[in-house]
Amino acid sequence: MLTHPTIEKLHTLHLTGMARALEAQRYVPDSDTLSFEEHLGLLLDAESTERDNRRLQTRLRTAALRSTACLEDIDYRHHRGLDKSLMKKLATGQWLHEHLNVLITGPSGIGKSWLACALAHQACRQGFTARYLRLPRLLTELAIARGDGRYRKLLAQLARLDVIILDDFGLAALTEEQRRDLLEILEDRYERRCTVVTSQYPVEHWHDLIGDPTLADAILDRLVHNAYRLNLKGESMRKRARSLTDTESTRL
Repeated sequence: MLTHPTIEKLHTLHLTGMARALEAQRYVPDSDTLSFEEHLGLLLDAESTERDNRRLQTRLRTAALRSTACLEDIDYRHHRGLDKSLMKKLATGQWLHEHLNVLITGPSGIGKSWLACALAHQACRQGFTARYLRLPRLLTELAIARGDGRYRKLLAQLARLDVIILDDFGLAALTEEQRRDLLEILEDRYERRCTVVTSQYPVEHWHDLIGDPTLADAILDRLVHNAYRLNLKGESMRKRARSLTDTESTRL
């Protein structure tokens, strides 16, 4: 069979990974010495890799991460109380399978959002879905959705995501409605999905930040007791980044 028509048929069937691999094999020395099964195996491997990469890109687009962050790029030289052994443990993804949460606290500019995005990026690479959300904006969106009839649909969409990042918890006082919205989100996810929360305030202050004692107990019960904690400290990474080259400043 002629190679060019075969490649065209592979593209028609949307087997682009196999098509590229078949085209590449034409220029590989001694490829004719491979058996039919070996040729087919290489083509199938290429197609599988191509599809995995496409699915990853789809998950990353859905995640809409604030930063292009990877766990491999974490800079442990900056003293901010980041436990390297814990980060290695989180990198394995076991917390995702166990439906645990991660709470990241520390002062502004210390890299909380970056680390949260790095964890979500790693989750996407391991086949999980994720989404970055600023909590103040999400609560506003839920209020709007309640008015136009999308409220239940939006909650259902959030519940299906394997990981959500709730960034900037505690920036503003919560209303009664917002407290109940937050409880609804966490109730849907408790022991089913994972939630990453970032805040400038220590976890010990969250009860007071939420406001209503009864709802605070219910929210924190679903969020804190099954969570890893990253308590960061030190000087703002943004200040440090201004004195570095562009390449160095991407390593948080």
